[in-house]
Formats: sequence, structure tokens, C-alpha cells
Amino acid sequence: MASRKMNARYYFTVEGETEKWYLEWLRDAINAGPRAKVKVVCSPKVQKNPLKWAKANTNLDKNAKVFHVFDFEDEEPVHTKAFRDTLESMKKAGQLGRGFKYVNAYSNLTFELWMVLHKATCPPLMQRKQYLGRINDLYGEHFEGLHEYKTESNFKRVLGKLTVDDVMAAVERAETLARRAKESCFRRESHCGYQYYLDNPVTELWVPVKQMLTESGLLDS
Repeated sequence: MASRKMNARYYFTVEGETEKWYLEWLRDAINAGPRAKVKVVCSPKVQKNPLKWAKANTNLDKNAKVFHVFDFEDEEPVHTKAFRDTLESMKKAGQLGRGFKYVNAYSNLTFELWMVLHKATCPPLMQRKQYLGRINDLYGEHFEGLHEYKTESNFKRVLGKLTVDDVMAAVERAETLARRAKESCFRRESHCGYQYYLDNPVTELWVPVKQMLTESGLLDS
């Protein structure tokens, strides 16, 4: 009789459905592989307010891994305020006394950067819609707009073109971007104990994804 795998539980709150579908796909892809030594457990929740989610979840595991996946869209005052308000909400959620801290898993400018990194490096892009052209080229698609790309059937077709090896490549490329941001002196801000870059491209989504791959035994620690 095969031994039962231990569980590695992760908690995610995300801004939109595409982030949710991606994390569900990643969980299933990791668990389906014969190399996985630990079962990844996560049920990402679409919730823009981390504090609201934390107040509704009173039975979290001690020292739970909790990540918020969202975007730093641009430096327009309305978007900057929204981003900083989210960081404040994350800090307050971690102050509820339940033994966890929210981890920042933002992308600048957009989650689509993370999707591009599965297939290629990405230069600085100034508008969100510019990422669509890269996605069309890299995934062999012809989406006319982001709304079309983000429909469930279309996005999940894109996910069907990914492998766990692609995810490992995305982690490596994202880490390279992080090093370049530091070496190139990207403008860095700090708010509520969280640091983030004002310049793109950069994403911190690789942090929880790498943890998932490592804890499951697919990446060396």
C-alpha cells in the first residue's frame, strides 16, 4: 500500500479570476506529477481586501503561509493609493494575533508579466495591453483584447499549454528580474513594512511558487 503524502497548505487571496485559475492549475499540476513528495493544498480566494478575508478565516494553521497576489498598475495617484491601501490591509490582517503574516506577491505592471515569463524574458512595457501581444506570440493565440483572453475557456486553454518545467523557468526568470531591479537601482518604496519597486518589469509571485515547488520536492532547496 502506497504511503500517504503529507500536505503543504498555502493560502492565497487574489485580485481576479485568472490568478485564481492559474494557482488552481499549478496546484493540480504539481500534485499530478510522479516526482511530488508532498501534496500541495490551496484554494485561492478572489478577495481584494486581505483584512476582510483574514477576519472571516478564524481557523488558520499556525504559521500559515498567506500570500496576496495583486498588481502595481502604474503611478497614477488613484492606483498608488489603492496599492498602498492594500498593503495597509495586509499589515492589519497580520496583526489579528493569529500567528500569520501576509506576504506581498505583487506584479508590476500586471499578472500577465508572470504568464509571459513562463515562455520568455520580458522587456519593460508601459501599458497593460502590450502584454497581450507577447502572450499571443508565445502561446500561439490571436486574442483581440484582454477581456477575450481572460474568459475562462480561453485562459484555461492557455494554461493547457504550460508544464511544471515552464513554471520552473518562470521562477528563474523572475528571480533574474529581481536581481536586475536591485543592481539597476530601480526605484524602491516601502509602506507598512512591505517593499516594492516603482519600475517594471518585476514580480514577487515567484516567491510562493518557488516555495510550493521546493516543498513538494520538485526543486532543490
